[in-house]
Amino acid sequence: MPQALALSRSAGWNQTPADWTLVLEMNPEGCFAMECDGTVVATTTTIRYGTELAWIGMVLTLPEFRGRGYARALMERALRHLNDVQTVKLDATEMGRPLYKQLGFVEECAIERWIRPPQPSVPAAVDEYAPEPLLDRQAFGADRSALLYRLAHVGQAGSIGAQGFAMGRANRFGPCVSRSKEAAEKLAQWYLAQQSNEDLLWDLFPENNLAQSLGFELWRRLTRMTRGRNLRDDHSLIYACAGFEFG
Repeated sequence: MPQALALSRSAGWNQTPADWTLVLEMNPEGCFAMECDGTVVATTTTIRYGTELAWIGMVLTLPEFRGRGYARALMERALRHLNDVQTVKLDATEMGRPLYKQLGFVEECAIERWIRPPQPSVPAAVDEYAPEPLLDRQAFGADRSALLYRLAHVGQAGSIGAQGFAMGRANRFGPCVSRSKEAAEKLAQWYLAQQSNEDLLWDLFPENNLAQSLGFELWRRLTRMTRGRNLRDDHSLIYACAGFEFG
């Protein structure tokens, strides 16, 4: 775990030990690493959402070990592990996108990370979190109830009746799934008011961007890519994603 954390930090990524632990707990047999002289120099992780969908993340290589084919070898190993899954997705950086295209992934849409420095927020009252499995499945395209259960217990979670729900952990807002923009904005204000003393991160689809109106600025832009069957999902219901490693 310390070496995995050092690997993500070497790339300027913001994963915490809790993020790495959660990824490994979700699919321990589907997370792979390359070692060199006892040091972890590259990783690739996978999460299964049944046999309908799987997510690939943490595709990382230490800078001094890049260009040796380690990422390709780990990606090919991950795809063999997922050969019974109908659809595989990932969020690609510019550096990784050419490799993923070679492995059969096609571009689906843009996904962005927005950031906000510490600032006060107007608090909002929301209900205690209540799972909405049908709403989330419509939005995400697969059953990710196991992930949501874990996220609700490692961070904070709230709902607005049957309109939607939101979660957050540490300084990251998401996921947030809502039937209305107004409910999503209230859920965002609820979480942001509790984290007003630190930089906050928000991963979103550009067409559902509430972050800019709440003082966030664009930090990174990635490309969501997919391989396999065309999955039915509904991005119009998603106001914050769970993270590049979770979907």
